Amino acid sequence: MAVIEVQEISKRYGDQTALRRVSFSVEEGEVFGILGPNGAGKTTAVECVEGLRRPDSGAVRVLGSDPLRQGSKLREHIGVQLQNTQLPENIKVWEALDLYASFYARPRDWRELLERWGLADKRGARFAKLSGGQKQRLFIALALVGNPKVAFLDELTTGLDPQARQTTWDLVKRVRAEGVTVILVSHFMDEVEELCDRAAVLDKGAVVALDTPQGLIEGTDAEYRMSFRLVNGSAAEPSLPLESLDGVTSVSRTGDLVVVAGRGDFAALVTAHLARERVLVRDLRVDKRTLDDAFIALTGRSSDA
Repeated sequence: MAVIEVQEISKRYGDQTALRRVSFSVEEGEVFGILGPNGAGKTTAVECVEGLRRPDSGAVRVLGSDPLRQGSKLREHIGVQLQNTQLPENIKVWEALDLYASFYARPRDWRELLERWGLADKRGARFAKLSGGQKQRLFIALALVGNPKVAFLDELTTGLDPQARQTTWDLVKRVRAEGVTVILVSHFMDEVEELCDRAAVLDKGAVVALDTPQGLIEGTDAEYRMSFRLVNGSAAEPSLPLESLDGVTSVSRTGDLVVVAGRGDFAALVTAHLARERVLVRDLRVDKRTLDDAFIALTGRSSDA
């Protein structure tokens, strides 16, 4: 069952078009990613879904409700962690949770959230004294204190160190395990691969692809690479240049290291050709395509552009 339905929403700011007829739906219980480079329109799209912005055209339904006309009713069932969330520096962790819980008719017990999200020992700590990872755990707890059916998490791990990012990913998985539908906004491709069931790729305000992370990877004509080292005593070069094989786009050689880039089944063709030519190699490696590769193929630029 779709808990979110977005139908051809558009949004302009003066002469700038932020969204161009964006459409997608989100199924109950999934982690749905909205990904793209900075300025792609990700946050604007999510804010339209949350009811924080009014699209110029199109329609949005969240849990069957219009987020603009029925916002008061809907806010009882959604939780939001904004891209630039901040709290007063001197507010204590328990005070923030107690305050947010007061906004809802049937909130969760914030004391239980303290335990669940590893903040019990920081109960009396002031916000300014928390680490980046601890702040993110608090923001997630605040997004969940209203006992939502849908949680929006925008650029959740920006600025975190690798360990804090991994910890935050584990928290998102726990949120989903509790039955909450998660909308994850991100420009980190590894994050989307790790967490999302499906993802919409936005570029210049438009959805350019929508699929599972693996489907996005397999559905593009992205290049990938294989490398190997020539063994001493083997033929210096095959009699037939590797560049002539189907799918091969480039070949580079540095000393005994050869790197071949290509598309499709080029790696199998290269391997078979080397065997026929009796070229001995070692350290043969084929790098799998990633969501970063797919993103570049879809948009022509990297995710952090």
